[in-house]
Amino acid sequence: MHSTLDLGAVTVVLPALDEAAALPTALGSFPAGVDLLVVDNGSADATATVAAALGARVVREPRRGFGAACWAGVQASPRAEVIAFADADGSLDGADLAAVAGPVLRDAADLVLGSRVRGTRDPGALSRVALAENRVLGLACGLLFGVRLSDLGPFRALRRETLLRLGIADRGQGWPLEMVGRAALAGLRVIEVPVRYHRRAGGSSKVGGSLPGSARAATQMAVVAARLLAERERP
Repeated sequence: MHSTLDLGAVTVVLPALDEAAALPTALGSFPAGVDLLVVDNGSADATATVAAALGARVVREPRRGFGAACWAGVQASPRAEVIAFADADGSLDGADLAAVAGPVLRDAADLVLGSRVRGTRDPGALSRVALAENRVLGLACGLLFGVRLSDLGPFRALRRETLLRLGIADRGQGWPLEMVGRAALAGLRVIEVPVRYHRRAGGSSKVGGSLPGSARAATQMAVVAARLLAERERP
């Protein structure tokens, strides 16, 4: 039912740090004609060159941080109606873009998250630790913000004007949680849809691949959650 959906109003922002090896798979999975924007977040490899050669728009954000890269992509897409975010490691299937962005385009939801937990996964694509972490984060979203999620996944979509109104302040790993928290506290319609999840196509994970990376992400998300709860309690 997604075949006739017009994705011309969607810009897909793909934050990328040393993802030259994975970009051909990541970008090649999206439908032809979709506006793909790769944000090079200080890569030491040929990420920017590969992305441009594959037909994607490229912007550079030297300040390291997942949120900083996402925000740079939003700023570089002033004419986009809907902004989608996806990882640049080839683990997500661009063919699921219609499922993620469709409810936003049809005004059936304000923020859509792609759930890797509810979708099909390649064996080993999502480790048991990562699976447990995301289930805990999903439970936390329900307890803290009243939004029931199975996965705080990176594949998501919302209207650009909606995103700007949220006023997301975090520029690190807390960006994904702050987006959901602020959307929920604003009374927006937040839903999730199942998406496919594959093993990364190349390179190495910058967060889940190491205990220090996972610890930093968890700390940043905890700080974001505490700030949002404090804001909610203010008169």
